[in-house]
Amino acid sequence: MDVTLTVNGVEHRRDVEPRMLLVHFLRDELGLTGTHWGCDTSNCGTCVVLIDGEPVKSCTTLAAMTVGHEVRTVEGLEQDGQLDPVQQGFMEEHGLQCGFCTPGMMLTARALLDGNPDPSTAEIREAISGQLCRCTGYATIVRSIRWAAEHGGGGNGATPAAQSEAQEQEVGS
Repeated sequence: MDVTLTVNGVEHRRDVEPRMLLVHFLRDELGLTGTHWGCDTSNCGTCVVLIDGEPVKSCTTLAAMTVGHEVRTVEGLEQDGQLDPVQQGFMEEHGLQCGFCTPGMMLTARALLDGNPDPSTAEIREAISGQLCRCTGYATIVRSIRWAAEHGGGGNGATPAAQSEAQEQEVGS
């Protein structure tokens, strides 16, 4: 089956089996190994990617189902050499240990902050409730997402510099 998928803003055309899962397309066809493959049953959340800005578990999504949609992986968070505030928050607040759940957590956090730039702790915990972390106990992950929210992390994943530039343009208009 011939498919063309848009991943991190770039179109990729491949001939794949109709049953190929998105997680395998990303990892095996595109070499985007930041998307982890964990449980194969959509329980752990390590495979989360964003499809049209919404968190989706790629281990239960067929690659062909994403034709015509924008897929964003953890590799697509960084823009022009600048870490996304979510990535920076995970560094600043030590929101990872082994790192296996981190890409899915970061993408879930990005989606949360895009829809709610100032979430409460309860809202953060609810947003990540579909993700399993066996290392941190979630406290540092919640702090990491809070850090991102407090440092310009809300609103479509724009970097703080891009947000400042946009605000300056609005004021100058």
